[in-house]
Amino acid sequence: MTDLLRLQAINTYYGPVQVHFDLSLTVGNGQIVCLLGGNASGKSTTMKIILGLIPPRSGEVLFEGEPITSLTTPQRIRRGLGSVPESRRLFPAMTVHENLMMGAFTRTDRGAVAEDLDRVLSLFPRLKERLAQRAGTLSGGEQQMVAMARALMGRPRLICMDEPTMGLSPLFVDRVLELIQTINRQGVTIFMVEQNANLALQIADYGYVLQTGRIALEGPARELLRNPQIRDAYLGGAEAA
Repeated sequence: MTDLLRLQAINTYYGPVQVHFDLSLTVGNGQIVCLLGGNASGKSTTMKIILGLIPPRSGEVLFEGEPITSLTTPQRIRRGLGSVPESRRLFPAMTVHENLMMGAFTRTDRGAVAEDLDRVLSLFPRLKERLAQRAGTLSGGEQQMVAMARALMGRPRLICMDEPTMGLSPLFVDRVLELIQTINRQGVTIFMVEQNANLALQIADYGYVLQTGRIALEGPARELLRNPQIRDAYLGGAEAA
């Protein structure tokens, strides 16, 4: 399997505090890969590095074999990266439809955008009923669906999801996990940061466990589910996240 995304020897700092220590990982084309870790392990910073929101001090980010470390976030999105950020980050005063169209802001193929909107709404029928509703009035689970649908409107090859189940009711957690698998089966690679190891590893192909900026464990998701060290890997010291 070819690598769609690769991080090579990433070292990241917040001022004098080092967050990543020669962090390296890969996301295979067509996979669901999860990055696990406790609070302040460096997970969210990893996502920011991939999306170009903060620069590493050293190391390289490669997408489809090409370095993208120097590219801006919009340039990375045009290359095929999508994002479902932590806490969803919708525009609450805008309608669901307006939020979805923000996902296509880098595209110029308006006819294809309209086709993609129809396709996305078939995947998220609940949103079709709420297109004219302000996003800020939706439930947490519905807002998460908007964030996922918005990412799909950019036609990404890889979607980065930061804590996709955080703050959701058990019913919506199950639904979001089902949608992640459906999106993956439709040909989109998924890289997700998640605190709930059990849930993430049940749907992932491969997993990494991050502990104070270093990979403590990695392997096929089913093997990690059975690994007694998983619990220990979350017991790291405080570190910037």
